[in-house]
Amino acid sequence: MYRFNTISNTDLSNLIDEWIKSERDRKIMKRRLLDGITHERIAEEFELSVKQIYRITNKYTAMLYQLCSEWQAIG
Repeated sequence: MYRFNTISNTDLSNLIDEWIKSERDRKIMKRRLLDGITHERIAEEFELSVKQIYRITNKYTAMLYQLCSEWQAIG
């Protein structure tokens, strides 16, 4: 699992807002990464399957982790 220990929640939230174009997916990622809500609970909230939530969070978590790594290398 990716860890975002070296970036503040504010910076992570800003990355989510900047790089994830879908409003629904931004909300899902914030619920998962910032609020720590389980995949099952998010699936209920958004009326999606747990499998769909896993796909969304895995796709964007990998992307955000890469962006954080690049961002930290610059800074």
